[in-house]
Amino acid sequence: MARIRIFVGSVFGGAQLTARAIGKALTDAGHPTTVSENPTLEDLTSNDDAILVCTSTTGQGELPAPLIPLYAAIRDTLPMQTGRPFGVIVLGDSSYGDTFCGAGELMEEALYEIACRKVGETLRIDALETTDPESEALPWVLEWANSLP
Repeated sequence: MARIRIFVGSVFGGAQLTARAIGKALTDAGHPTTVSENPTLEDLTSNDDAILVCTSTTGQGELPAPLIPLYAAIRDTLPMQTGRPFGVIVLGDSSYGDTFCGAGELMEEALYEIACRKVGETLRIDALETTDPESEALPWVLEWANSLP
């Protein structure tokens, strides 16, 4: 089973609760999982776990405060992680138009820049369509984890 590290970016707790629920589901399914609610560069570089970003989107498509230090460190130091698998779950509100789920796109671009390899499609959860993001995230994450090498 794949080891998975979940990097969380949350403002009001929705992404945090979702990350905790999927972390438990992954662990229960046999995937050793670590949930990093205030991820740092060391959380990225000290292991070779598959990466799962679970974040909400703030303002006009921006990252929540807990992800900003990791994002900035990746962009500043470019710690190459060649071929390391990653996936993205992003919560947003489609009424924001072009910036809908923008935080997920920012993290995806940063991970591509350090040569990570995306597994599966990004899961975009729209607050206008669901009030229970875990119900969408749980089946997606189990399928995603089972597709990891």
